[in-house]
Amino acid sequence: MSIHLKLRTLIDLPETPRMPLVFVGHGSPMNGIEDNQFVRGWQSLGKALPRPTAILSISAHWLTHGTEVHVAERPRTIHDFWGFPKELYDLLYPCPGAPTFAEATRSIVTSVTIGEDYDWGIDHGTWIVLHRMYPNADIPVFQMSIDMTRSHQQHYELAKELAVLRRRGVLILGSGNIVHNLGEIDFNEDAETFPWAADFDGKARHLIEKHDHTALINYEKLGHAAQLAIPTPEHYWPLLYILGLQEEDEGATFPIEGISHGSISMRCVRIG
Repeated sequence: MSIHLKLRTLIDLPETPRMPLVFVGHGSPMNGIEDNQFVRGWQSLGKALPRPTAILSISAHWLTHGTEVHVAERPRTIHDFWGFPKELYDLLYPCPGAPTFAEATRSIVTSVTIGEDYDWGIDHGTWIVLHRMYPNADIPVFQMSIDMTRSHQQHYELAKELAVLRRRGVLILGSGNIVHNLGEIDFNEDAETFPWAADFDGKARHLIEKHDHTALINYEKLGHAAQLAIPTPEHYWPLLYILGLQEEDEGATFPIEGISHGSISMRCVRIG
């Protein structure tokens, strides 16, 4: 089937009710095999959401020059981490890909040219979460990369062009962490939350509730806690994609909250 026919088939699909948007704080790769409050929250979230036709994941762990979508029919499970137990490396998430939706994404985005990728697959920012939300791995999944050369505002604006996918049954998932400072991480199980981490995580929740996207896009202006919470932006950018897709009549809820290892926010944001 040609790309043209694939796109036409997608566009001809009947509209579905608007799918929710989800941002997840994915935290440590160990959440792939551990039992804790966060992974139980992901399990509950998967049961609470309408069943998607496909899932588009925007993960902090696929950074590129230019924007790409993964178009393979069988995406590989990427173990993009080092020094963890063998059990974690043995874990696979054999979901089907979503090439029709991936090609449609390339078509509906007009502000930039989105490239085709056959090599990437699904990284741990995607599969450790989906393996809890949808353990049967029977929903097609595709990833869109994050262009590291673009500004916060440009990521936010690019997201808006994806809106039609929500009305074709696609769950758009942003996977990162609102607070993510590995330089300050405390690996003790009983690690206390750093005050600045709690401060910015709470401030972000307040701004999300207020629908104050301008402040969240320009987070560098939010003080010293923001600088510590986001020393580099790649784990924060997936949140901006979800906010960029939020419509005026949609509120936000927070199915999962908490700080892991002192400096990693596990906050989950559901919109719609």
